[in-house]
Amino acid sequence: MSRRQLLIDVGNGRTKFGLATSEAIVDHREHPTREISPDAIRDILHGWAFENAVLCSVVPKAVPAFQDVLGAQLLVLRHDTPMGIGIRYPKPESIGTDRLANAVALAHMHGAPGIVIDFGTAVTFDILSPDRHYIGGVIAPGLRLMTDYLHERTALLPRVDLREPASAIGQSTEAAILAGAAIGYRGMVKGILEALKKELNASDAHIVATGGDAEWIIAGMGESITVDPDLTLHGLRLVGNLAAASGGMTNPG
Repeated sequence: MSRRQLLIDVGNGRTKFGLATSEAIVDHREHPTREISPDAIRDILHGWAFENAVLCSVVPKAVPAFQDVLGAQLLVLRHDTPMGIGIRYPKPESIGTDRLANAVALAHMHGAPGIVIDFGTAVTFDILSPDRHYIGGVIAPGLRLMTDYLHERTALLPRVDLREPASAIGQSTEAAILAGAAIGYRGMVKGILEALKKELNASDAHIVATGGDAEWIIAGMGESITVDPDLTLHGLRLVGNLAAASGGMTNPG
């Protein structure tokens, strides 16, 4: 059996686990991030055999539990981890490591220049230059964060289940919120993309979307955008491959 590695993407809401070979992700599991603990991790990983693990996290306090369980098997992605791409950014240590993983997957699987859109609690846009350097990005509120905020901060607006609105002119409160979510949010994404492509001077940039709402949002945009729900995990897989090829899975000091 080929070498197996564990991939861990710790998000604000959920933590995604992938079991992968060097070429593909062969199994998936998920768990609420707030419920992550050493015991929970052991239960989640039951039945999976792997030689090493690679992790990215936007929740620093969740990382020690993984270090406790996985020990020397675990590589925690950092800005100075070998990734096969460069970084041109004033404070590289401040870049979310999930965003670096996305940039790695973009470079190795789709090409440069390019843009990754990651639809999570926040929506992030990350830019890869023609010479395969991470050069920056955009952060905006996530779609569900916006719709939930409307409900939580107003007395009369309900929480809605996202779906396509019947028309742009909403004839109920719920329909009006759906129109704002679908049409308004897609308009924001299009506007940001246009500005990024203009500044990048690359009308042919590779654009890849990932994250929970990516497929629904992109489907209604009429843009040439690839949707890859496993993009972040693929970035971790590629980082693990590079580390294994260099003969070390340890974090730099």
